[in-house]
Amino acid sequence: MEKNDERLGTAPLGKLMVSMALPAVAAQIINVLYNIVDRIYIGHIQGYGELALTGVGVTAPILMVISAFSAFAGMGGAPQASIQMGRKNYEKAERILGSSVAMLLCFSVVLTVIFQILKTPILYAFGASDRTIVYAGQYITIYLFGTVFVQFALGLNTYISGQGNAKVAMLSVLLGAGTNIVLDPILIFGLGMGVRGAALATIISQALSALWVIRFLTSEKSVIRIRKNFIRLDWKIIGGIAALGISPFIMQSTESLVMITLNSGLQKYGGDLYVGTMSIMSSIMQLIVVPVQGISQGVQPIMSYNYGAGNIKRVKATFSRMIIVCLIGTLLFGGLAVLKPEVYASLFSSNADLVALTCQYMPVYFLGITIFGIQMGCQTTFLALGQAKVSLIIALLRKIILLVPLAIIFPRFMGVAGVYRAEPVADFTSVTITIILFWITAKKILRENRTDKP
Repeated sequence: MEKNDERLGTAPLGKLMVSMALPAVAAQIINVLYNIVDRIYIGHIQGYGELALTGVGVTAPILMVISAFSAFAGMGGAPQASIQMGRKNYEKAERILGSSVAMLLCFSVVLTVIFQILKTPILYAFGASDRTIVYAGQYITIYLFGTVFVQFALGLNTYISGQGNAKVAMLSVLLGAGTNIVLDPILIFGLGMGVRGAALATIISQALSALWVIRFLTSEKSVIRIRKNFIRLDWKIIGGIAALGISPFIMQSTESLVMITLNSGLQKYGGDLYVGTMSIMSSIMQLIVVPVQGISQGVQPIMSYNYGAGNIKRVKATFSRMIIVCLIGTLLFGGLAVLKPEVYASLFSSNADLVALTCQYMPVYFLGITIFGIQMGCQTTFLALGQAKVSLIIALLRKIILLVPLAIIFPRFMGVAGVYRAEPVADFTSVTITIILFWITAKKILRENRTDKP
């Protein structure tokens, strides 16, 4: 009987991509609802909703750092496990999984302790004011107690989709997000917990997702399983995970640095209301990027498995179809933000001034996102093929090399508008350079692993 992972190399490509991508897209969208739903409810709290929304927005960099560490272990290890499954080396794949579990446990303890101790000065550095710090503190204090659940739910779910079980991976996210949507209004409004209720709903939901993931990865339904004797810090394996995981880690953790830079600039040149616009726009950015990210991550195991099996023709066919769909996705969702910003902005606040200010700057801020699907597709392909160095360069390019410096320099000449204008300039530049890098390196990478399979 054919193992589930083997269909990655034998099933009709079109149907396979759809079967892998759709659950991954659904999972990504559902996952982002954790923060989106929180912010929608928080923004409509009577009397202080706009301040609470701004305060919770300030905590976003901490949340991004936590998820970045889960990506370091999960997205660094899962593609390698898929490659090993393509080579039929299942024990090596399980050793990679075990080392990832050990890493996630260590990350959970260290991150919880550090952020609980330093949360107040960190939140002020991230753009909190004396008016919003109370709400930021209330939210993050409770959220941090669920760090271990976030690490397992996000970090290990990639190992489920990596063996071809995209639907199971989606259900783990659906379980948590569905619970969060139900609990949010009960805890925030029904029990009068406000911001604390939103945080508590989130960690309860993540705990359920984590339990689901662990239960599957220890069951007979999983192609590779979590085994006690493999849960250890195997430094040779960790070196491989780190080499590949550093790219998604930088992509997500530097989002934290970006948010700090943007929030600080908006606070300096504008004020609390401008920081509030970034809380809304960062949520909208997730709504636009996440479905496309789901497509690319959904088909990544197909490329990894076939690269490991030496079937380069199938790798190329998968990439070609993926890049077209990713570009169409960002053109559509990003274009809506540029042409009809009010469609998105009105979801997050009933404050007319905040909505109007957000709509004023949103078309400029999201202009470059319209073509960003190209970079996402190329970035995912480099990860799928285990190309750590090139993936790292692309990860650093947009945010560290371009966006952060531009967001600091532009406002000095353009005022607060410069903070928003830095984003499209960085996006267009990074996409152009990524295309050039991919064109130069992709053929060489695939040629070296070719076995001339049909």
